[in-house]
Amino acid sequence: MIQRLHHCVIRPWGRPDAPSLVRHADDREVWRNLRDGFPHPYTPDAAEAWLAFVEQQDPPTHFAIEVDGEAAGGIGFTLGEGAKERTAEIGYWLGRAVWGRGIATEALRALTAHAFAEHPLDRLHACVFAWNPASVRVLEKAGYVREGCLPGGATKDGATTDVFLYGVLRSEPLARRAGDL
Repeated sequence: MIQRLHHCVIRPWGRPDAPSLVRHADDREVWRNLRDGFPHPYTPDAAEAWLAFVEQQDPPTHFAIEVDGEAAGGIGFTLGEGAKERTAEIGYWLGRAVWGRGIATEALRALTAHAFAEHPLDRLHACVFAWNPASVRVLEKAGYVREGCLPGGATKDGATTDVFLYGVLRSEPLARRAGDL
């Protein structure tokens, strides 16, 4: 998948992305809003491990978000298994240098459309920590709907927070999925 959007390009990760990956990912504020599988500090070894992982994906489900000619974030989805095989969890992150420019919303809309077009999915969902209102807004602008709250659902960086669950269904009207309400 290579998709040129207004603010960014969604494309496969490549080994040359390692330096920009480390530069944008090695930020406590980025790490604080992601699951513990995202390392902190984000080292060159962590970047190489990630790039080796995505290189083996078939089909690819995790992509770089390129801004101004470099990988400044990532977006992807994890396909469900067994009874959840028609669902996927979607996630994204951006380096702080490119926050607030509409990039995450644009990328999420594009990847949502791609996931539904290329995979037999009925549903995509995302979890977001309650202390991250910017990500909540990204999900809502991309057409995701808050489906619930897990009170005290996560502890990160020594603090416990609620976790909001957002979802979108393939069967929902296109305008809703695109956030064009």
